[in-house]
Formats: sequence, C-alpha cells, structure tokens
Amino acid sequence: MRRLLLQLPMLLLGLISTAQVNKEAGNAKNIAINWQIIENSHAGGGQFLSSLNIQNNAPVPLQNKNWKLYFNFARRIALETVTGDVNIVHVNGDLFYIRPTEKFRPISNGTSVTIEFASKDWAVNFTDAPEGFYLIYDDAPNRPIPINNVKAIPSTRPAQFARNQQDRVPSITPQIIYEQNKNSIDLPEKDLQKIFPTPVKYESKAGEFILDQGVKIAANTAFGVESKLLQDKLNHFLSPAKGAKNGKSIRLDLDKTMEKDAYQLEINSKGISITAGTHAGIFYGIQSLLSTFPLQKKGLKVPSIKLQNALVYDKPRFDFRGLMIDVARNFQTKEEILKVLDLMSMYKLNVLHFHLNDDEGWRLEIQDLPELTTVGSKRGHFSDSSLTHLPPSFGSGPFLNDHHGTGHYSKADFIEILKYANARHIRVIPEIEAPGHARAAIRSMHARYNRLMKEGRKEEAERYLLHDLNDRSSYRSVQNWNDNVMDVSRPSTYAFIEKISDEIIAMYKAAGAPLQTIHYGGDEVPDGAWEGSPNSLKFVKEHPELKDINGLWAYFYTNIDRILKSRNLYLSGWEEVGMQPVLADGKKSYVINPALGDKNIHLNVWNNIIGWGAEDLAYKLANTGYKVILGGVSNFYFDMAYQKSFDEPGYYWGEYADIDKAFNFIPFNSFLNSNTDKFGNTLKPGFYDSKERLTEKGKANIVGLQGLLWSETIKGGKNLEYMIMPKLLGLAERAWAADPEWANEPDSLKRKVMYNQAWARFANTLGKKELPRIDAAFGELNYRLPPSGAIVKDGQVHLNNQFPGITVRYTTDQSEPTAKSPLYTKPIPNKGLIRFRTFDSQGRGGKSSSIVNEVAWNVTPKELP
Repeated sequence: MRRLLLQLPMLLLGLISTAQVNKEAGNAKNIAINWQIIENSHAGGGQFLSSLNIQNNAPVPLQNKNWKLYFNFARRIALETVTGDVNIVHVNGDLFYIRPTEKFRPISNGTSVTIEFASKDWAVNFTDAPEGFYLIYDDAPNRPIPINNVKAIPSTRPAQFARNQQDRVPSITPQIIYEQNKNSIDLPEKDLQKIFPTPVKYESKAGEFILDQGVKIAANTAFGVESKLLQDKLNHFLSPAKGAKNGKSIRLDLDKTMEKDAYQLEINSKGISITAGTHAGIFYGIQSLLSTFPLQKKGLKVPSIKLQNALVYDKPRFDFRGLMIDVARNFQTKEEILKVLDLMSMYKLNVLHFHLNDDEGWRLEIQDLPELTTVGSKRGHFSDSSLTHLPPSFGSGPFLNDHHGTGHYSKADFIEILKYANARHIRVIPEIEAPGHARAAIRSMHARYNRLMKEGRKEEAERYLLHDLNDRSSYRSVQNWNDNVMDVSRPSTYAFIEKISDEIIAMYKAAGAPLQTIHYGGDEVPDGAWEGSPNSLKFVKEHPELKDINGLWAYFYTNIDRILKSRNLYLSGWEEVGMQPVLADGKKSYVINPALGDKNIHLNVWNNIIGWGAEDLAYKLANTGYKVILGGVSNFYFDMAYQKSFDEPGYYWGEYADIDKAFNFIPFNSFLNSNTDKFGNTLKPGFYDSKERLTEKGKANIVGLQGLLWSETIKGGKNLEYMIMPKLLGLAERAWAADPEWANEPDSLKRKVMYNQAWARFANTLGKKELPRIDAAFGELNYRLPPSGAIVKDGQVHLNNQFPGITVRYTTDQSEPTAKSPLYTKPIPNKGLIRFRTFDSQGRGGKSSSIVNEVAWNVTPKELP
C-alpha cells in the first residue's frame, strides 16, 4: 500500500470515506500551495507577515471539515494572527497543522483561499518557507497524502527584504556584485602561489624535474602507508613507463628532529625529496607536491609531468583544523562523507567533527540499544502515542524512507569512515548531544523502556531511561521542542553516557583509529528545563551544595568530565559547557565557570555575532583556561547564506557569510576586520574598547579553527557541497598559514591596500588553480559558482568575477546560457536583455543573472526575468 500511495498524486480535500480519499488523491496535482512573504517588521517589528494561498483546480470542493494539513516551519507562528477561517496548531518542534473552522468556506474548482499569519523574527529567502505539506483525513489517520505542488513566490519589494528598520544589507544585484568584485583584479598565473594553503616558505629554483613512471619511490620503512598513497596518485596521473628505471626517485625521509607535522619538500633536477618527523608531515608534503602538478582532466593520463624546481618548508599553524558536519537534522550518506574527507585531505584539514544526534535524529548504530536507530533514525507521520519513529522535520514529509530525514550509519559503516579518515590523517570527533538537543535519544530510550516493561523487566527498562516520566516542566527550545532535555539528576542518564562512550571507544579500537575525546554537546538548553521534574527537584533538595535547579548544569558536566577522564579521554563541548547560569533579581544570566577551567576541556565557541555582546567570549574562555576552537557564526558557519537574495539557500540569523568572512578572520585579533554588525551597520568608534583581549595564556589555549555546517536546510550531498565550497578554502588558509602581513600593519589605510592585494592573489589562486584542480580530482563536486557582477557603462555591458579565471558565457536572445553560449571576453555591445552565467572547467553552470542594456523592446518591466 505504501508503494501505491507514493505513486499516486494526492489531493487536499475534506472527505468522509476511505474510498473517496483514494479517488480524490489522484487529483492532488490539481492543488497548488504558494507561500509569499508580505512584509518584515510587521505591526511594529519583531515579526513578519506571510501568506499561504491554497488553490483548488480539482472538480471536488475542499470542505470545511475532516482534514488537517501538516507542514514544517522553522519560525514560531503567532497563532492568534491566523486568518482564512482556519486554525494553525503547533504540534512540536517545527511541525504544525492547519485545521478548518466551521466558518471555512469550501473551495470549489478554480478558486482558492489565502491564509495569512505573523511569525517571529523575519524571512528573506526561499529556505524560510514552510515545507513538507501533507494531508491527513480524520477517517484515514494513517494514510498521509503529500502535496507536491508547493512554491515560494520570489520577493520583489524592500519590505520583503529588509529584516527590520536597522537592516542595511542590500538585496543583491549584478551591479552590487560588480562593485564587490572590483578588488578581484586579474593577475598573471605566473604570479600565483604554487602551493595552497600558503606554506611558511617557498623558493622557486632554476630548472625543472621531469616526473614519469620511471621515477620510483624510495621511502623510509615508517612511511609505507604514505608511500602507497603517493604511488596510487602517480598511477592516476601518469601512463605506464615504456623504458627502464631512469635512476631518479622520490624520497620520503624521516627526520625526528623536525617540528610536529612540519615537512620539507625539495624538487631539483636529480629528484624529489619529502622529509618529515611524523606520518602526517609526510602526508602534507605529498599533498603539496600534488598541488604543484599541472591541471589535467579527471581520468586523463600523461607520459610525464614537468615540475618547477623548488624548496619548500612548511608546518601548520594550528593543530586543530576542523570541519563539523551535522548529519542529525538531515542525513548524509557514507559515500558523501568519504567524499568530504577526500576534500579535507587535499587542503590539510585534519579534524572531522561528526554531529551524530540531535532532536531530529540519531545516526549511529549502538547494537545493544537498537531503538536508537530503529526509532531515533527515522522520521515520518506519527500519532502522539506512537514511539516507533520521530515526527517529520525540515520538510521530510510523512513517509519513513523517502527523504533525508531517515538514515543511520551501521557499525561497519562507521568503522569504514574511521579507517578512511585515519588513512588521510584526519581524526574524527564524535558528538553526542547532551543534555539538550537530545529528543531523538530520549524518545528512543522511552521506546526501549516500554518494550522492556511489557516484558516485565522493570530494572532493565529503567537502566538507560533519559527523562523523568512525571516531568511537567514547561519550556520551548530554540527549535520549539518542549521535551528535548535529558534529566541530569537520574543515574540512568550517566549509565547511558557510559554505555555510548564505551561502544564508541570499541568502534575506534576496531578501526585502529585514534580517539582522544568525545564531544558531549551542551548548547541551547532552554530555560525552564527540570523545573517541573519531581525527580530533579528532589535531587536538588538532597544536594544543598547545588543551591538551586541551575546547579544541575555544572553537576552534569563535572560528571561527564569524570566519566571521560576515567577512560583516558578529554571532554569536548560547546561554549555553554564553560558557562553557568546564575540568578540575580529573578533574572537568569550566564557567566564563565572558572571551576572547569584548566582541566583540558575543549570548547567550540560559536557566538561571535557582532552586536550581541559576546564578541570576546572565545577570548574570555581561553584566558580562563579552557581550550578553545574558534568557529564563530559570523565567519565559519557554512550554513549561512552567501548573500541576501531570495534564491540563495541557507540561514542568515548570524550573518550573511561569503568566503571573504573566513579569509579575513584573524584568530588572535578577531576584531580587526569586523567593522559592521549583522545588519550591515558600521560600528561606532570604540565599539571594541571594552572587549577582552587574549592574554599569553589565552593565546596558548586557542587550539584551532573550525568550519561548521548545520543541516536544517541541507538536503543531500549536492546541497552540502554548495554550502561548504568554496568557503572551506578560506578556512583552510586561515587554519594552516601564519597571519598575513596585512594583519600586523597598524596603519588602517595601508592595511586596507595590503588586504586588497592579498585578496586578489587568493581570488586568482582559487579561480585559476584550486577550483579547476577540484574539478580534475572529483569529476563533479557541486561547489558554488559565484554569479558574475554586471554594469552598463558607455552603452556596453561589463562583467566581472569574484574569482578571476572562471568562465562566463552569455546570451542576447533571452535564452538560458549554456556551455556552448558565447564566451565573455570583452564588454557586450548588444542592447536589450543580456543573460550571463558562470561555468566550471567541465561545463557545469551556476545560477544565471541578467541585466538590461538600454531596453527598447515590447516587454513590460514585470515580464523581465
């Protein structure tokens, strides 16, 4: 039946029999739902107004009873503002449904109803739209009917784009992009750096070395794995040698006196040598050698390669150069994760922070706790009494296996990922979110409890229970869940943590992969959690040293720290782990907890949003003694949209963040290039005067940088690749290379000139070298091709690019540019509508844009694309 339902288009109609449901389900293609932003700053600000238009083109009218229309929406709806004679009901998380009232007028064929409602905050782009619509009829509660014809109507008015009265970030246009690209001046390829990220020292030498299959690898016995990796790469590039050995070699030499992970690469006419004191150092030297190879198409082999003689000395700036991938909100396949690991290894990133669970999903098989995946890894339509799976989130829809909401890694999958990462000198940090963001785990362990209670095994049922069954706490998390926080007063919660830790340790041991830490979350526990839990209140009363319910926070992480240290691991967590709630005049605030400082606790600090007041939080925590990984939302949240545009995917609550936000970040002086707030307003002089700077102790506690990809808006591998690339290259440069010269220039005017020169070199390196190298390595990787800028000047259309070297093609007949359209090489004199589009080295096109050059045709403005 499920397969049949998937094959049938379904109709939004109020019917009174299953037979009628089946009949009218076939007309669902005749129902259209359009969502549109009406205005931000609605009714005085702090909310936006939007509308849903439901149009019926089917012969049977939409009735005023017997149906509910479910959907996911990331904003809190002000339910009292709903119009259209319907009610909108919040279920939990981002799940809502629409229910008609008795006043609802049936929608006959060819008519529609418009429902308006206000929601918290603001909306700008299409990823803000409600999604995942499906219908449930009262007499068929287990037969969901998806509605597929759903559109977000593009915005055109300032009121739809301005988030509030303070918003100065413009809606992007080709003209604005052209102005932004002015510093991306075209540079000769001979002036570009040969190795990326920037090495400590690169000296070009006279002459060249001819590399072919006659050149053999002579490796120290310690470097057998790396030798094989290099040989595999050479076999990939070079066709078989026709003659005998030529006597030349690539040497992989061991020198234990060298700094950790440093390497020296020498290319001369006699051969190539890579010297290092560690396996990772040799691996990084190999990556640098490969980056000097001339570009060639994937799969194409050549007899020989000419390499410029050079001497390179290099070492990483930070030990931690990471990327966090959230696979809990929306799942990514094992194959996609392996692809990401290959990409990371090319650019010497060495930590995959693997976000494996959250409210909306648990993604790692734990064989002794099967409900974690049989329940916690699946999303679909449910009844409140059901504990068989989780509800739809982020538009995942009603069915269990047809979307990115369902999925997990088996034990074998995870071990394979660990082995693959380890071979590329990437360590994997598993994250198990606790005590908040834990709904998938809580519900799974509740299902386990129910199963074992039915078997009469009460003690075992309660062994890993994660919540108080009598908890009546009233709270809403940031993502609108009211039941997503573990009960940290229960011994069973710590039994669960120990069980999960031990199972993870065993998997790493089986993979032969290093495990130094487990990340145990800590972010966004909502106010009100535990306050209505009899178990928690009783526990606090029995432990007066906790003072009040807020004392449970430090109690929890003190225990987690103890559990991990007993297993020779250190604790990692989000910045909140280093904070503690305090009450003053009845109001709760958060301050740094010095008691956990200097205990080798590693914190990922995300909150550097300009204007929120925590711009120096990372430095305060480092100065207190916490080990800090810098991953501020303003610079390194890769799920933030690149630009303000309706068709640009991603969130933007922290910042619009293109690659320049990562490139211009200075780790020990993050205030240097942060000159505007999140709304584009220039900061007043002295804005940072009161902010705390890093002490020498604090500098020693900054262990690295990390990019982060939260996956609420990510549906599949192509979306993931679009959002992380090319931003990842800005991260790689800042995490590996020393501070650029401009960062240490005290004169602001000189610094700006130096920065613009450095940006031009970086932009040219990406456009002419690194992005084509990625094309050659992967064949197809869906990185974002930035739209070209355009202006009309002297009667001609001028185009430019963020990354010089990227191909641009255009049309003058209103058609979409293709890989066969005219190549842009000089200003376009044609009049009328000019469409243009960027292409990668293999002909894949980005989004097209257009501009009008002295339009003189019979087209009204609203008809222009």
